[in-house]
This record gives sequence, structure tokens and C-alpha cells, in this order.
Amino acid sequence: MNDEALAKTCKALGHPVRVRILRTLIEKGCCVSDLVDALPLAQSTVSQHLKVLSEAGLVAGRVDGPKRCYCANPAALRALGEALSTLNSGDDPCASTSTCPPRT
Repeated sequence: MNDEALAKTCKALGHPVRVRILRTLIEKGCCVSDLVDALPLAQSTVSQHLKVLSEAGLVAGRVDGPKRCYCANPAALRALGEALSTLNSGDDPCASTSTCPPRT
């Protein structure tokens, strides 16, 4: 995942409701009406958050009769995890240099 895609994905997860929606979808996948029942939000608000998550590729939706159902995108979540792990190589370059300010 390149830096632009990582930033877009992180921005989509920048709202706690979207993180909660994604956690719910990872656990059980569900339709918009189920998410509305699980969250203290209007259907239109949940739909807007789902749109942001969908545009970032984190969720996929399908029409099931009159309902729109969503599930988490496991490939996108794996890619996100891998991209975030590259930000933490385990090395602390500031530990061996005096150019960094002291850690507090």
C-alpha cells in the first residue's frame, strides 16, 4: 500500500463511529438496518459513514432485496495491517543519538 492509499484509509478510520461500524462488520457483517439498531445514529448517518468506508475499500456492500448489506474487506484490512507494520520497524533511531529531544 503506497503512502497516499494508507493516508486515505487512515482518514476513513479517523472517526470513532466508522471504527465501531468496521468492528461490527468484522464480527458479523450486517445490513444497514442492523447497524442502525446497534448504534445510536440515524440511518442516513450510518449510510454516510458506510460510504466513506466503502470509498476507502474497507467494506463492500450488496443489495439484498430492499436492504443494503455490508461486510468488511479482509484483503484491505490485511494490506492496512502490513502498511502500518512498516511504520514500526522496532528500531528506535533516537535511542542512540543526541540529536533527538529526550523522551518523556
